Amino acid sequence: MATILEKTAGLLAFVRTVDAGSFAGAARLVGATPSAVSKSVARLEQRLGVRLLQRSTRTLTPTAEGVAYYEHVAPHLRAIEEADDIVQAPGNVRGVLRVTAPTTFGRPLISAWAGSFLDRYPDIKLDLSVTDRRIDLIREGFDIAVRIGELEDTNLIGRSLGVLHYVLGASPKYLQRRGIPRSVDDLKRHGCLRYVLAGRPQPFTFADGRRVVPDGPFDTDDAQYLIEAAVEGAGITQFMRLAIENDLAAGRLRTVLPEIPLFTTPVYVLHPFGRQLPLRARLFIDFLVEALGVGNGPNLSSQS
Repeated sequence: MATILEKTAGLLAFVRTVDAGSFAGAARLVGATPSAVSKSVARLEQRLGVRLLQRSTRTLTPTAEGVAYYEHVAPHLRAIEEADDIVQAPGNVRGVLRVTAPTTFGRPLISAWAGSFLDRYPDIKLDLSVTDRRIDLIREGFDIAVRIGELEDTNLIGRSLGVLHYVLGASPKYLQRRGIPRSVDDLKRHGCLRYVLAGRPQPFTFADGRRVVPDGPFDTDDAQYLIEAAVEGAGITQFMRLAIENDLAAGRLRTVLPEIPLFTTPVYVLHPFGRQLPLRARLFIDFLVEALGVGNGPNLSSQS
């Protein structure tokens, strides 16, 4: 009969291989060589009598049995890894914190993190994925997600960070060259920069329900490129105000039609831990609420 040590041998290598998508990636996560990780997974497969990973020259994916096994053991492995966090004091907290955030939120999140959180907790390493893809936190091994918009049905635990306000903006040199729009209809005569989501340009959406799908010289699915193009004078576009506060303050951008408000949308921070929230995750969530949400720092709902 196999001992508990024999039964758990190879679990870490297997779970990290699925997380990383390769033996090389898993090796970096566990501090071993790719060969050692591969052999550890092979021994686990031999003990179980099933193939957990489908290997080819270019890809490595879990089999149906591998997916089922991963979904069962990964949460338990995570709980073991988080056990140290539960008993750590805030001043001594350490470890890797995996966070995912949408592209429009990456810039202000990094600004707040580098300006404050890093100084408070220098032993917490931030692993940030900036993407508009809805990452499966449990399946892909993330600790925290920042999500914009109404929450879908989910088993994740959510906490509100406030409400995001959007504005139209352009650079002073563009407005000097093309003139300042005085009405929504005027936008049709301007070059507008469009954010593309799922292959579709997003409309400029106003609080009164009006939606304008503008035309212009530039489409992109990267919010940062949209900001940079506007700063360089390429046209007018719709921004999350929080993302351009520094550009507005420095005069690189100016709001357009400020008297006609655009839509607002809620923003949340989510985690998959239930009541067993690791200390490093709790500290980061509290920091986000303080720095970006309903605390004493810059507030997402501020329109000033």
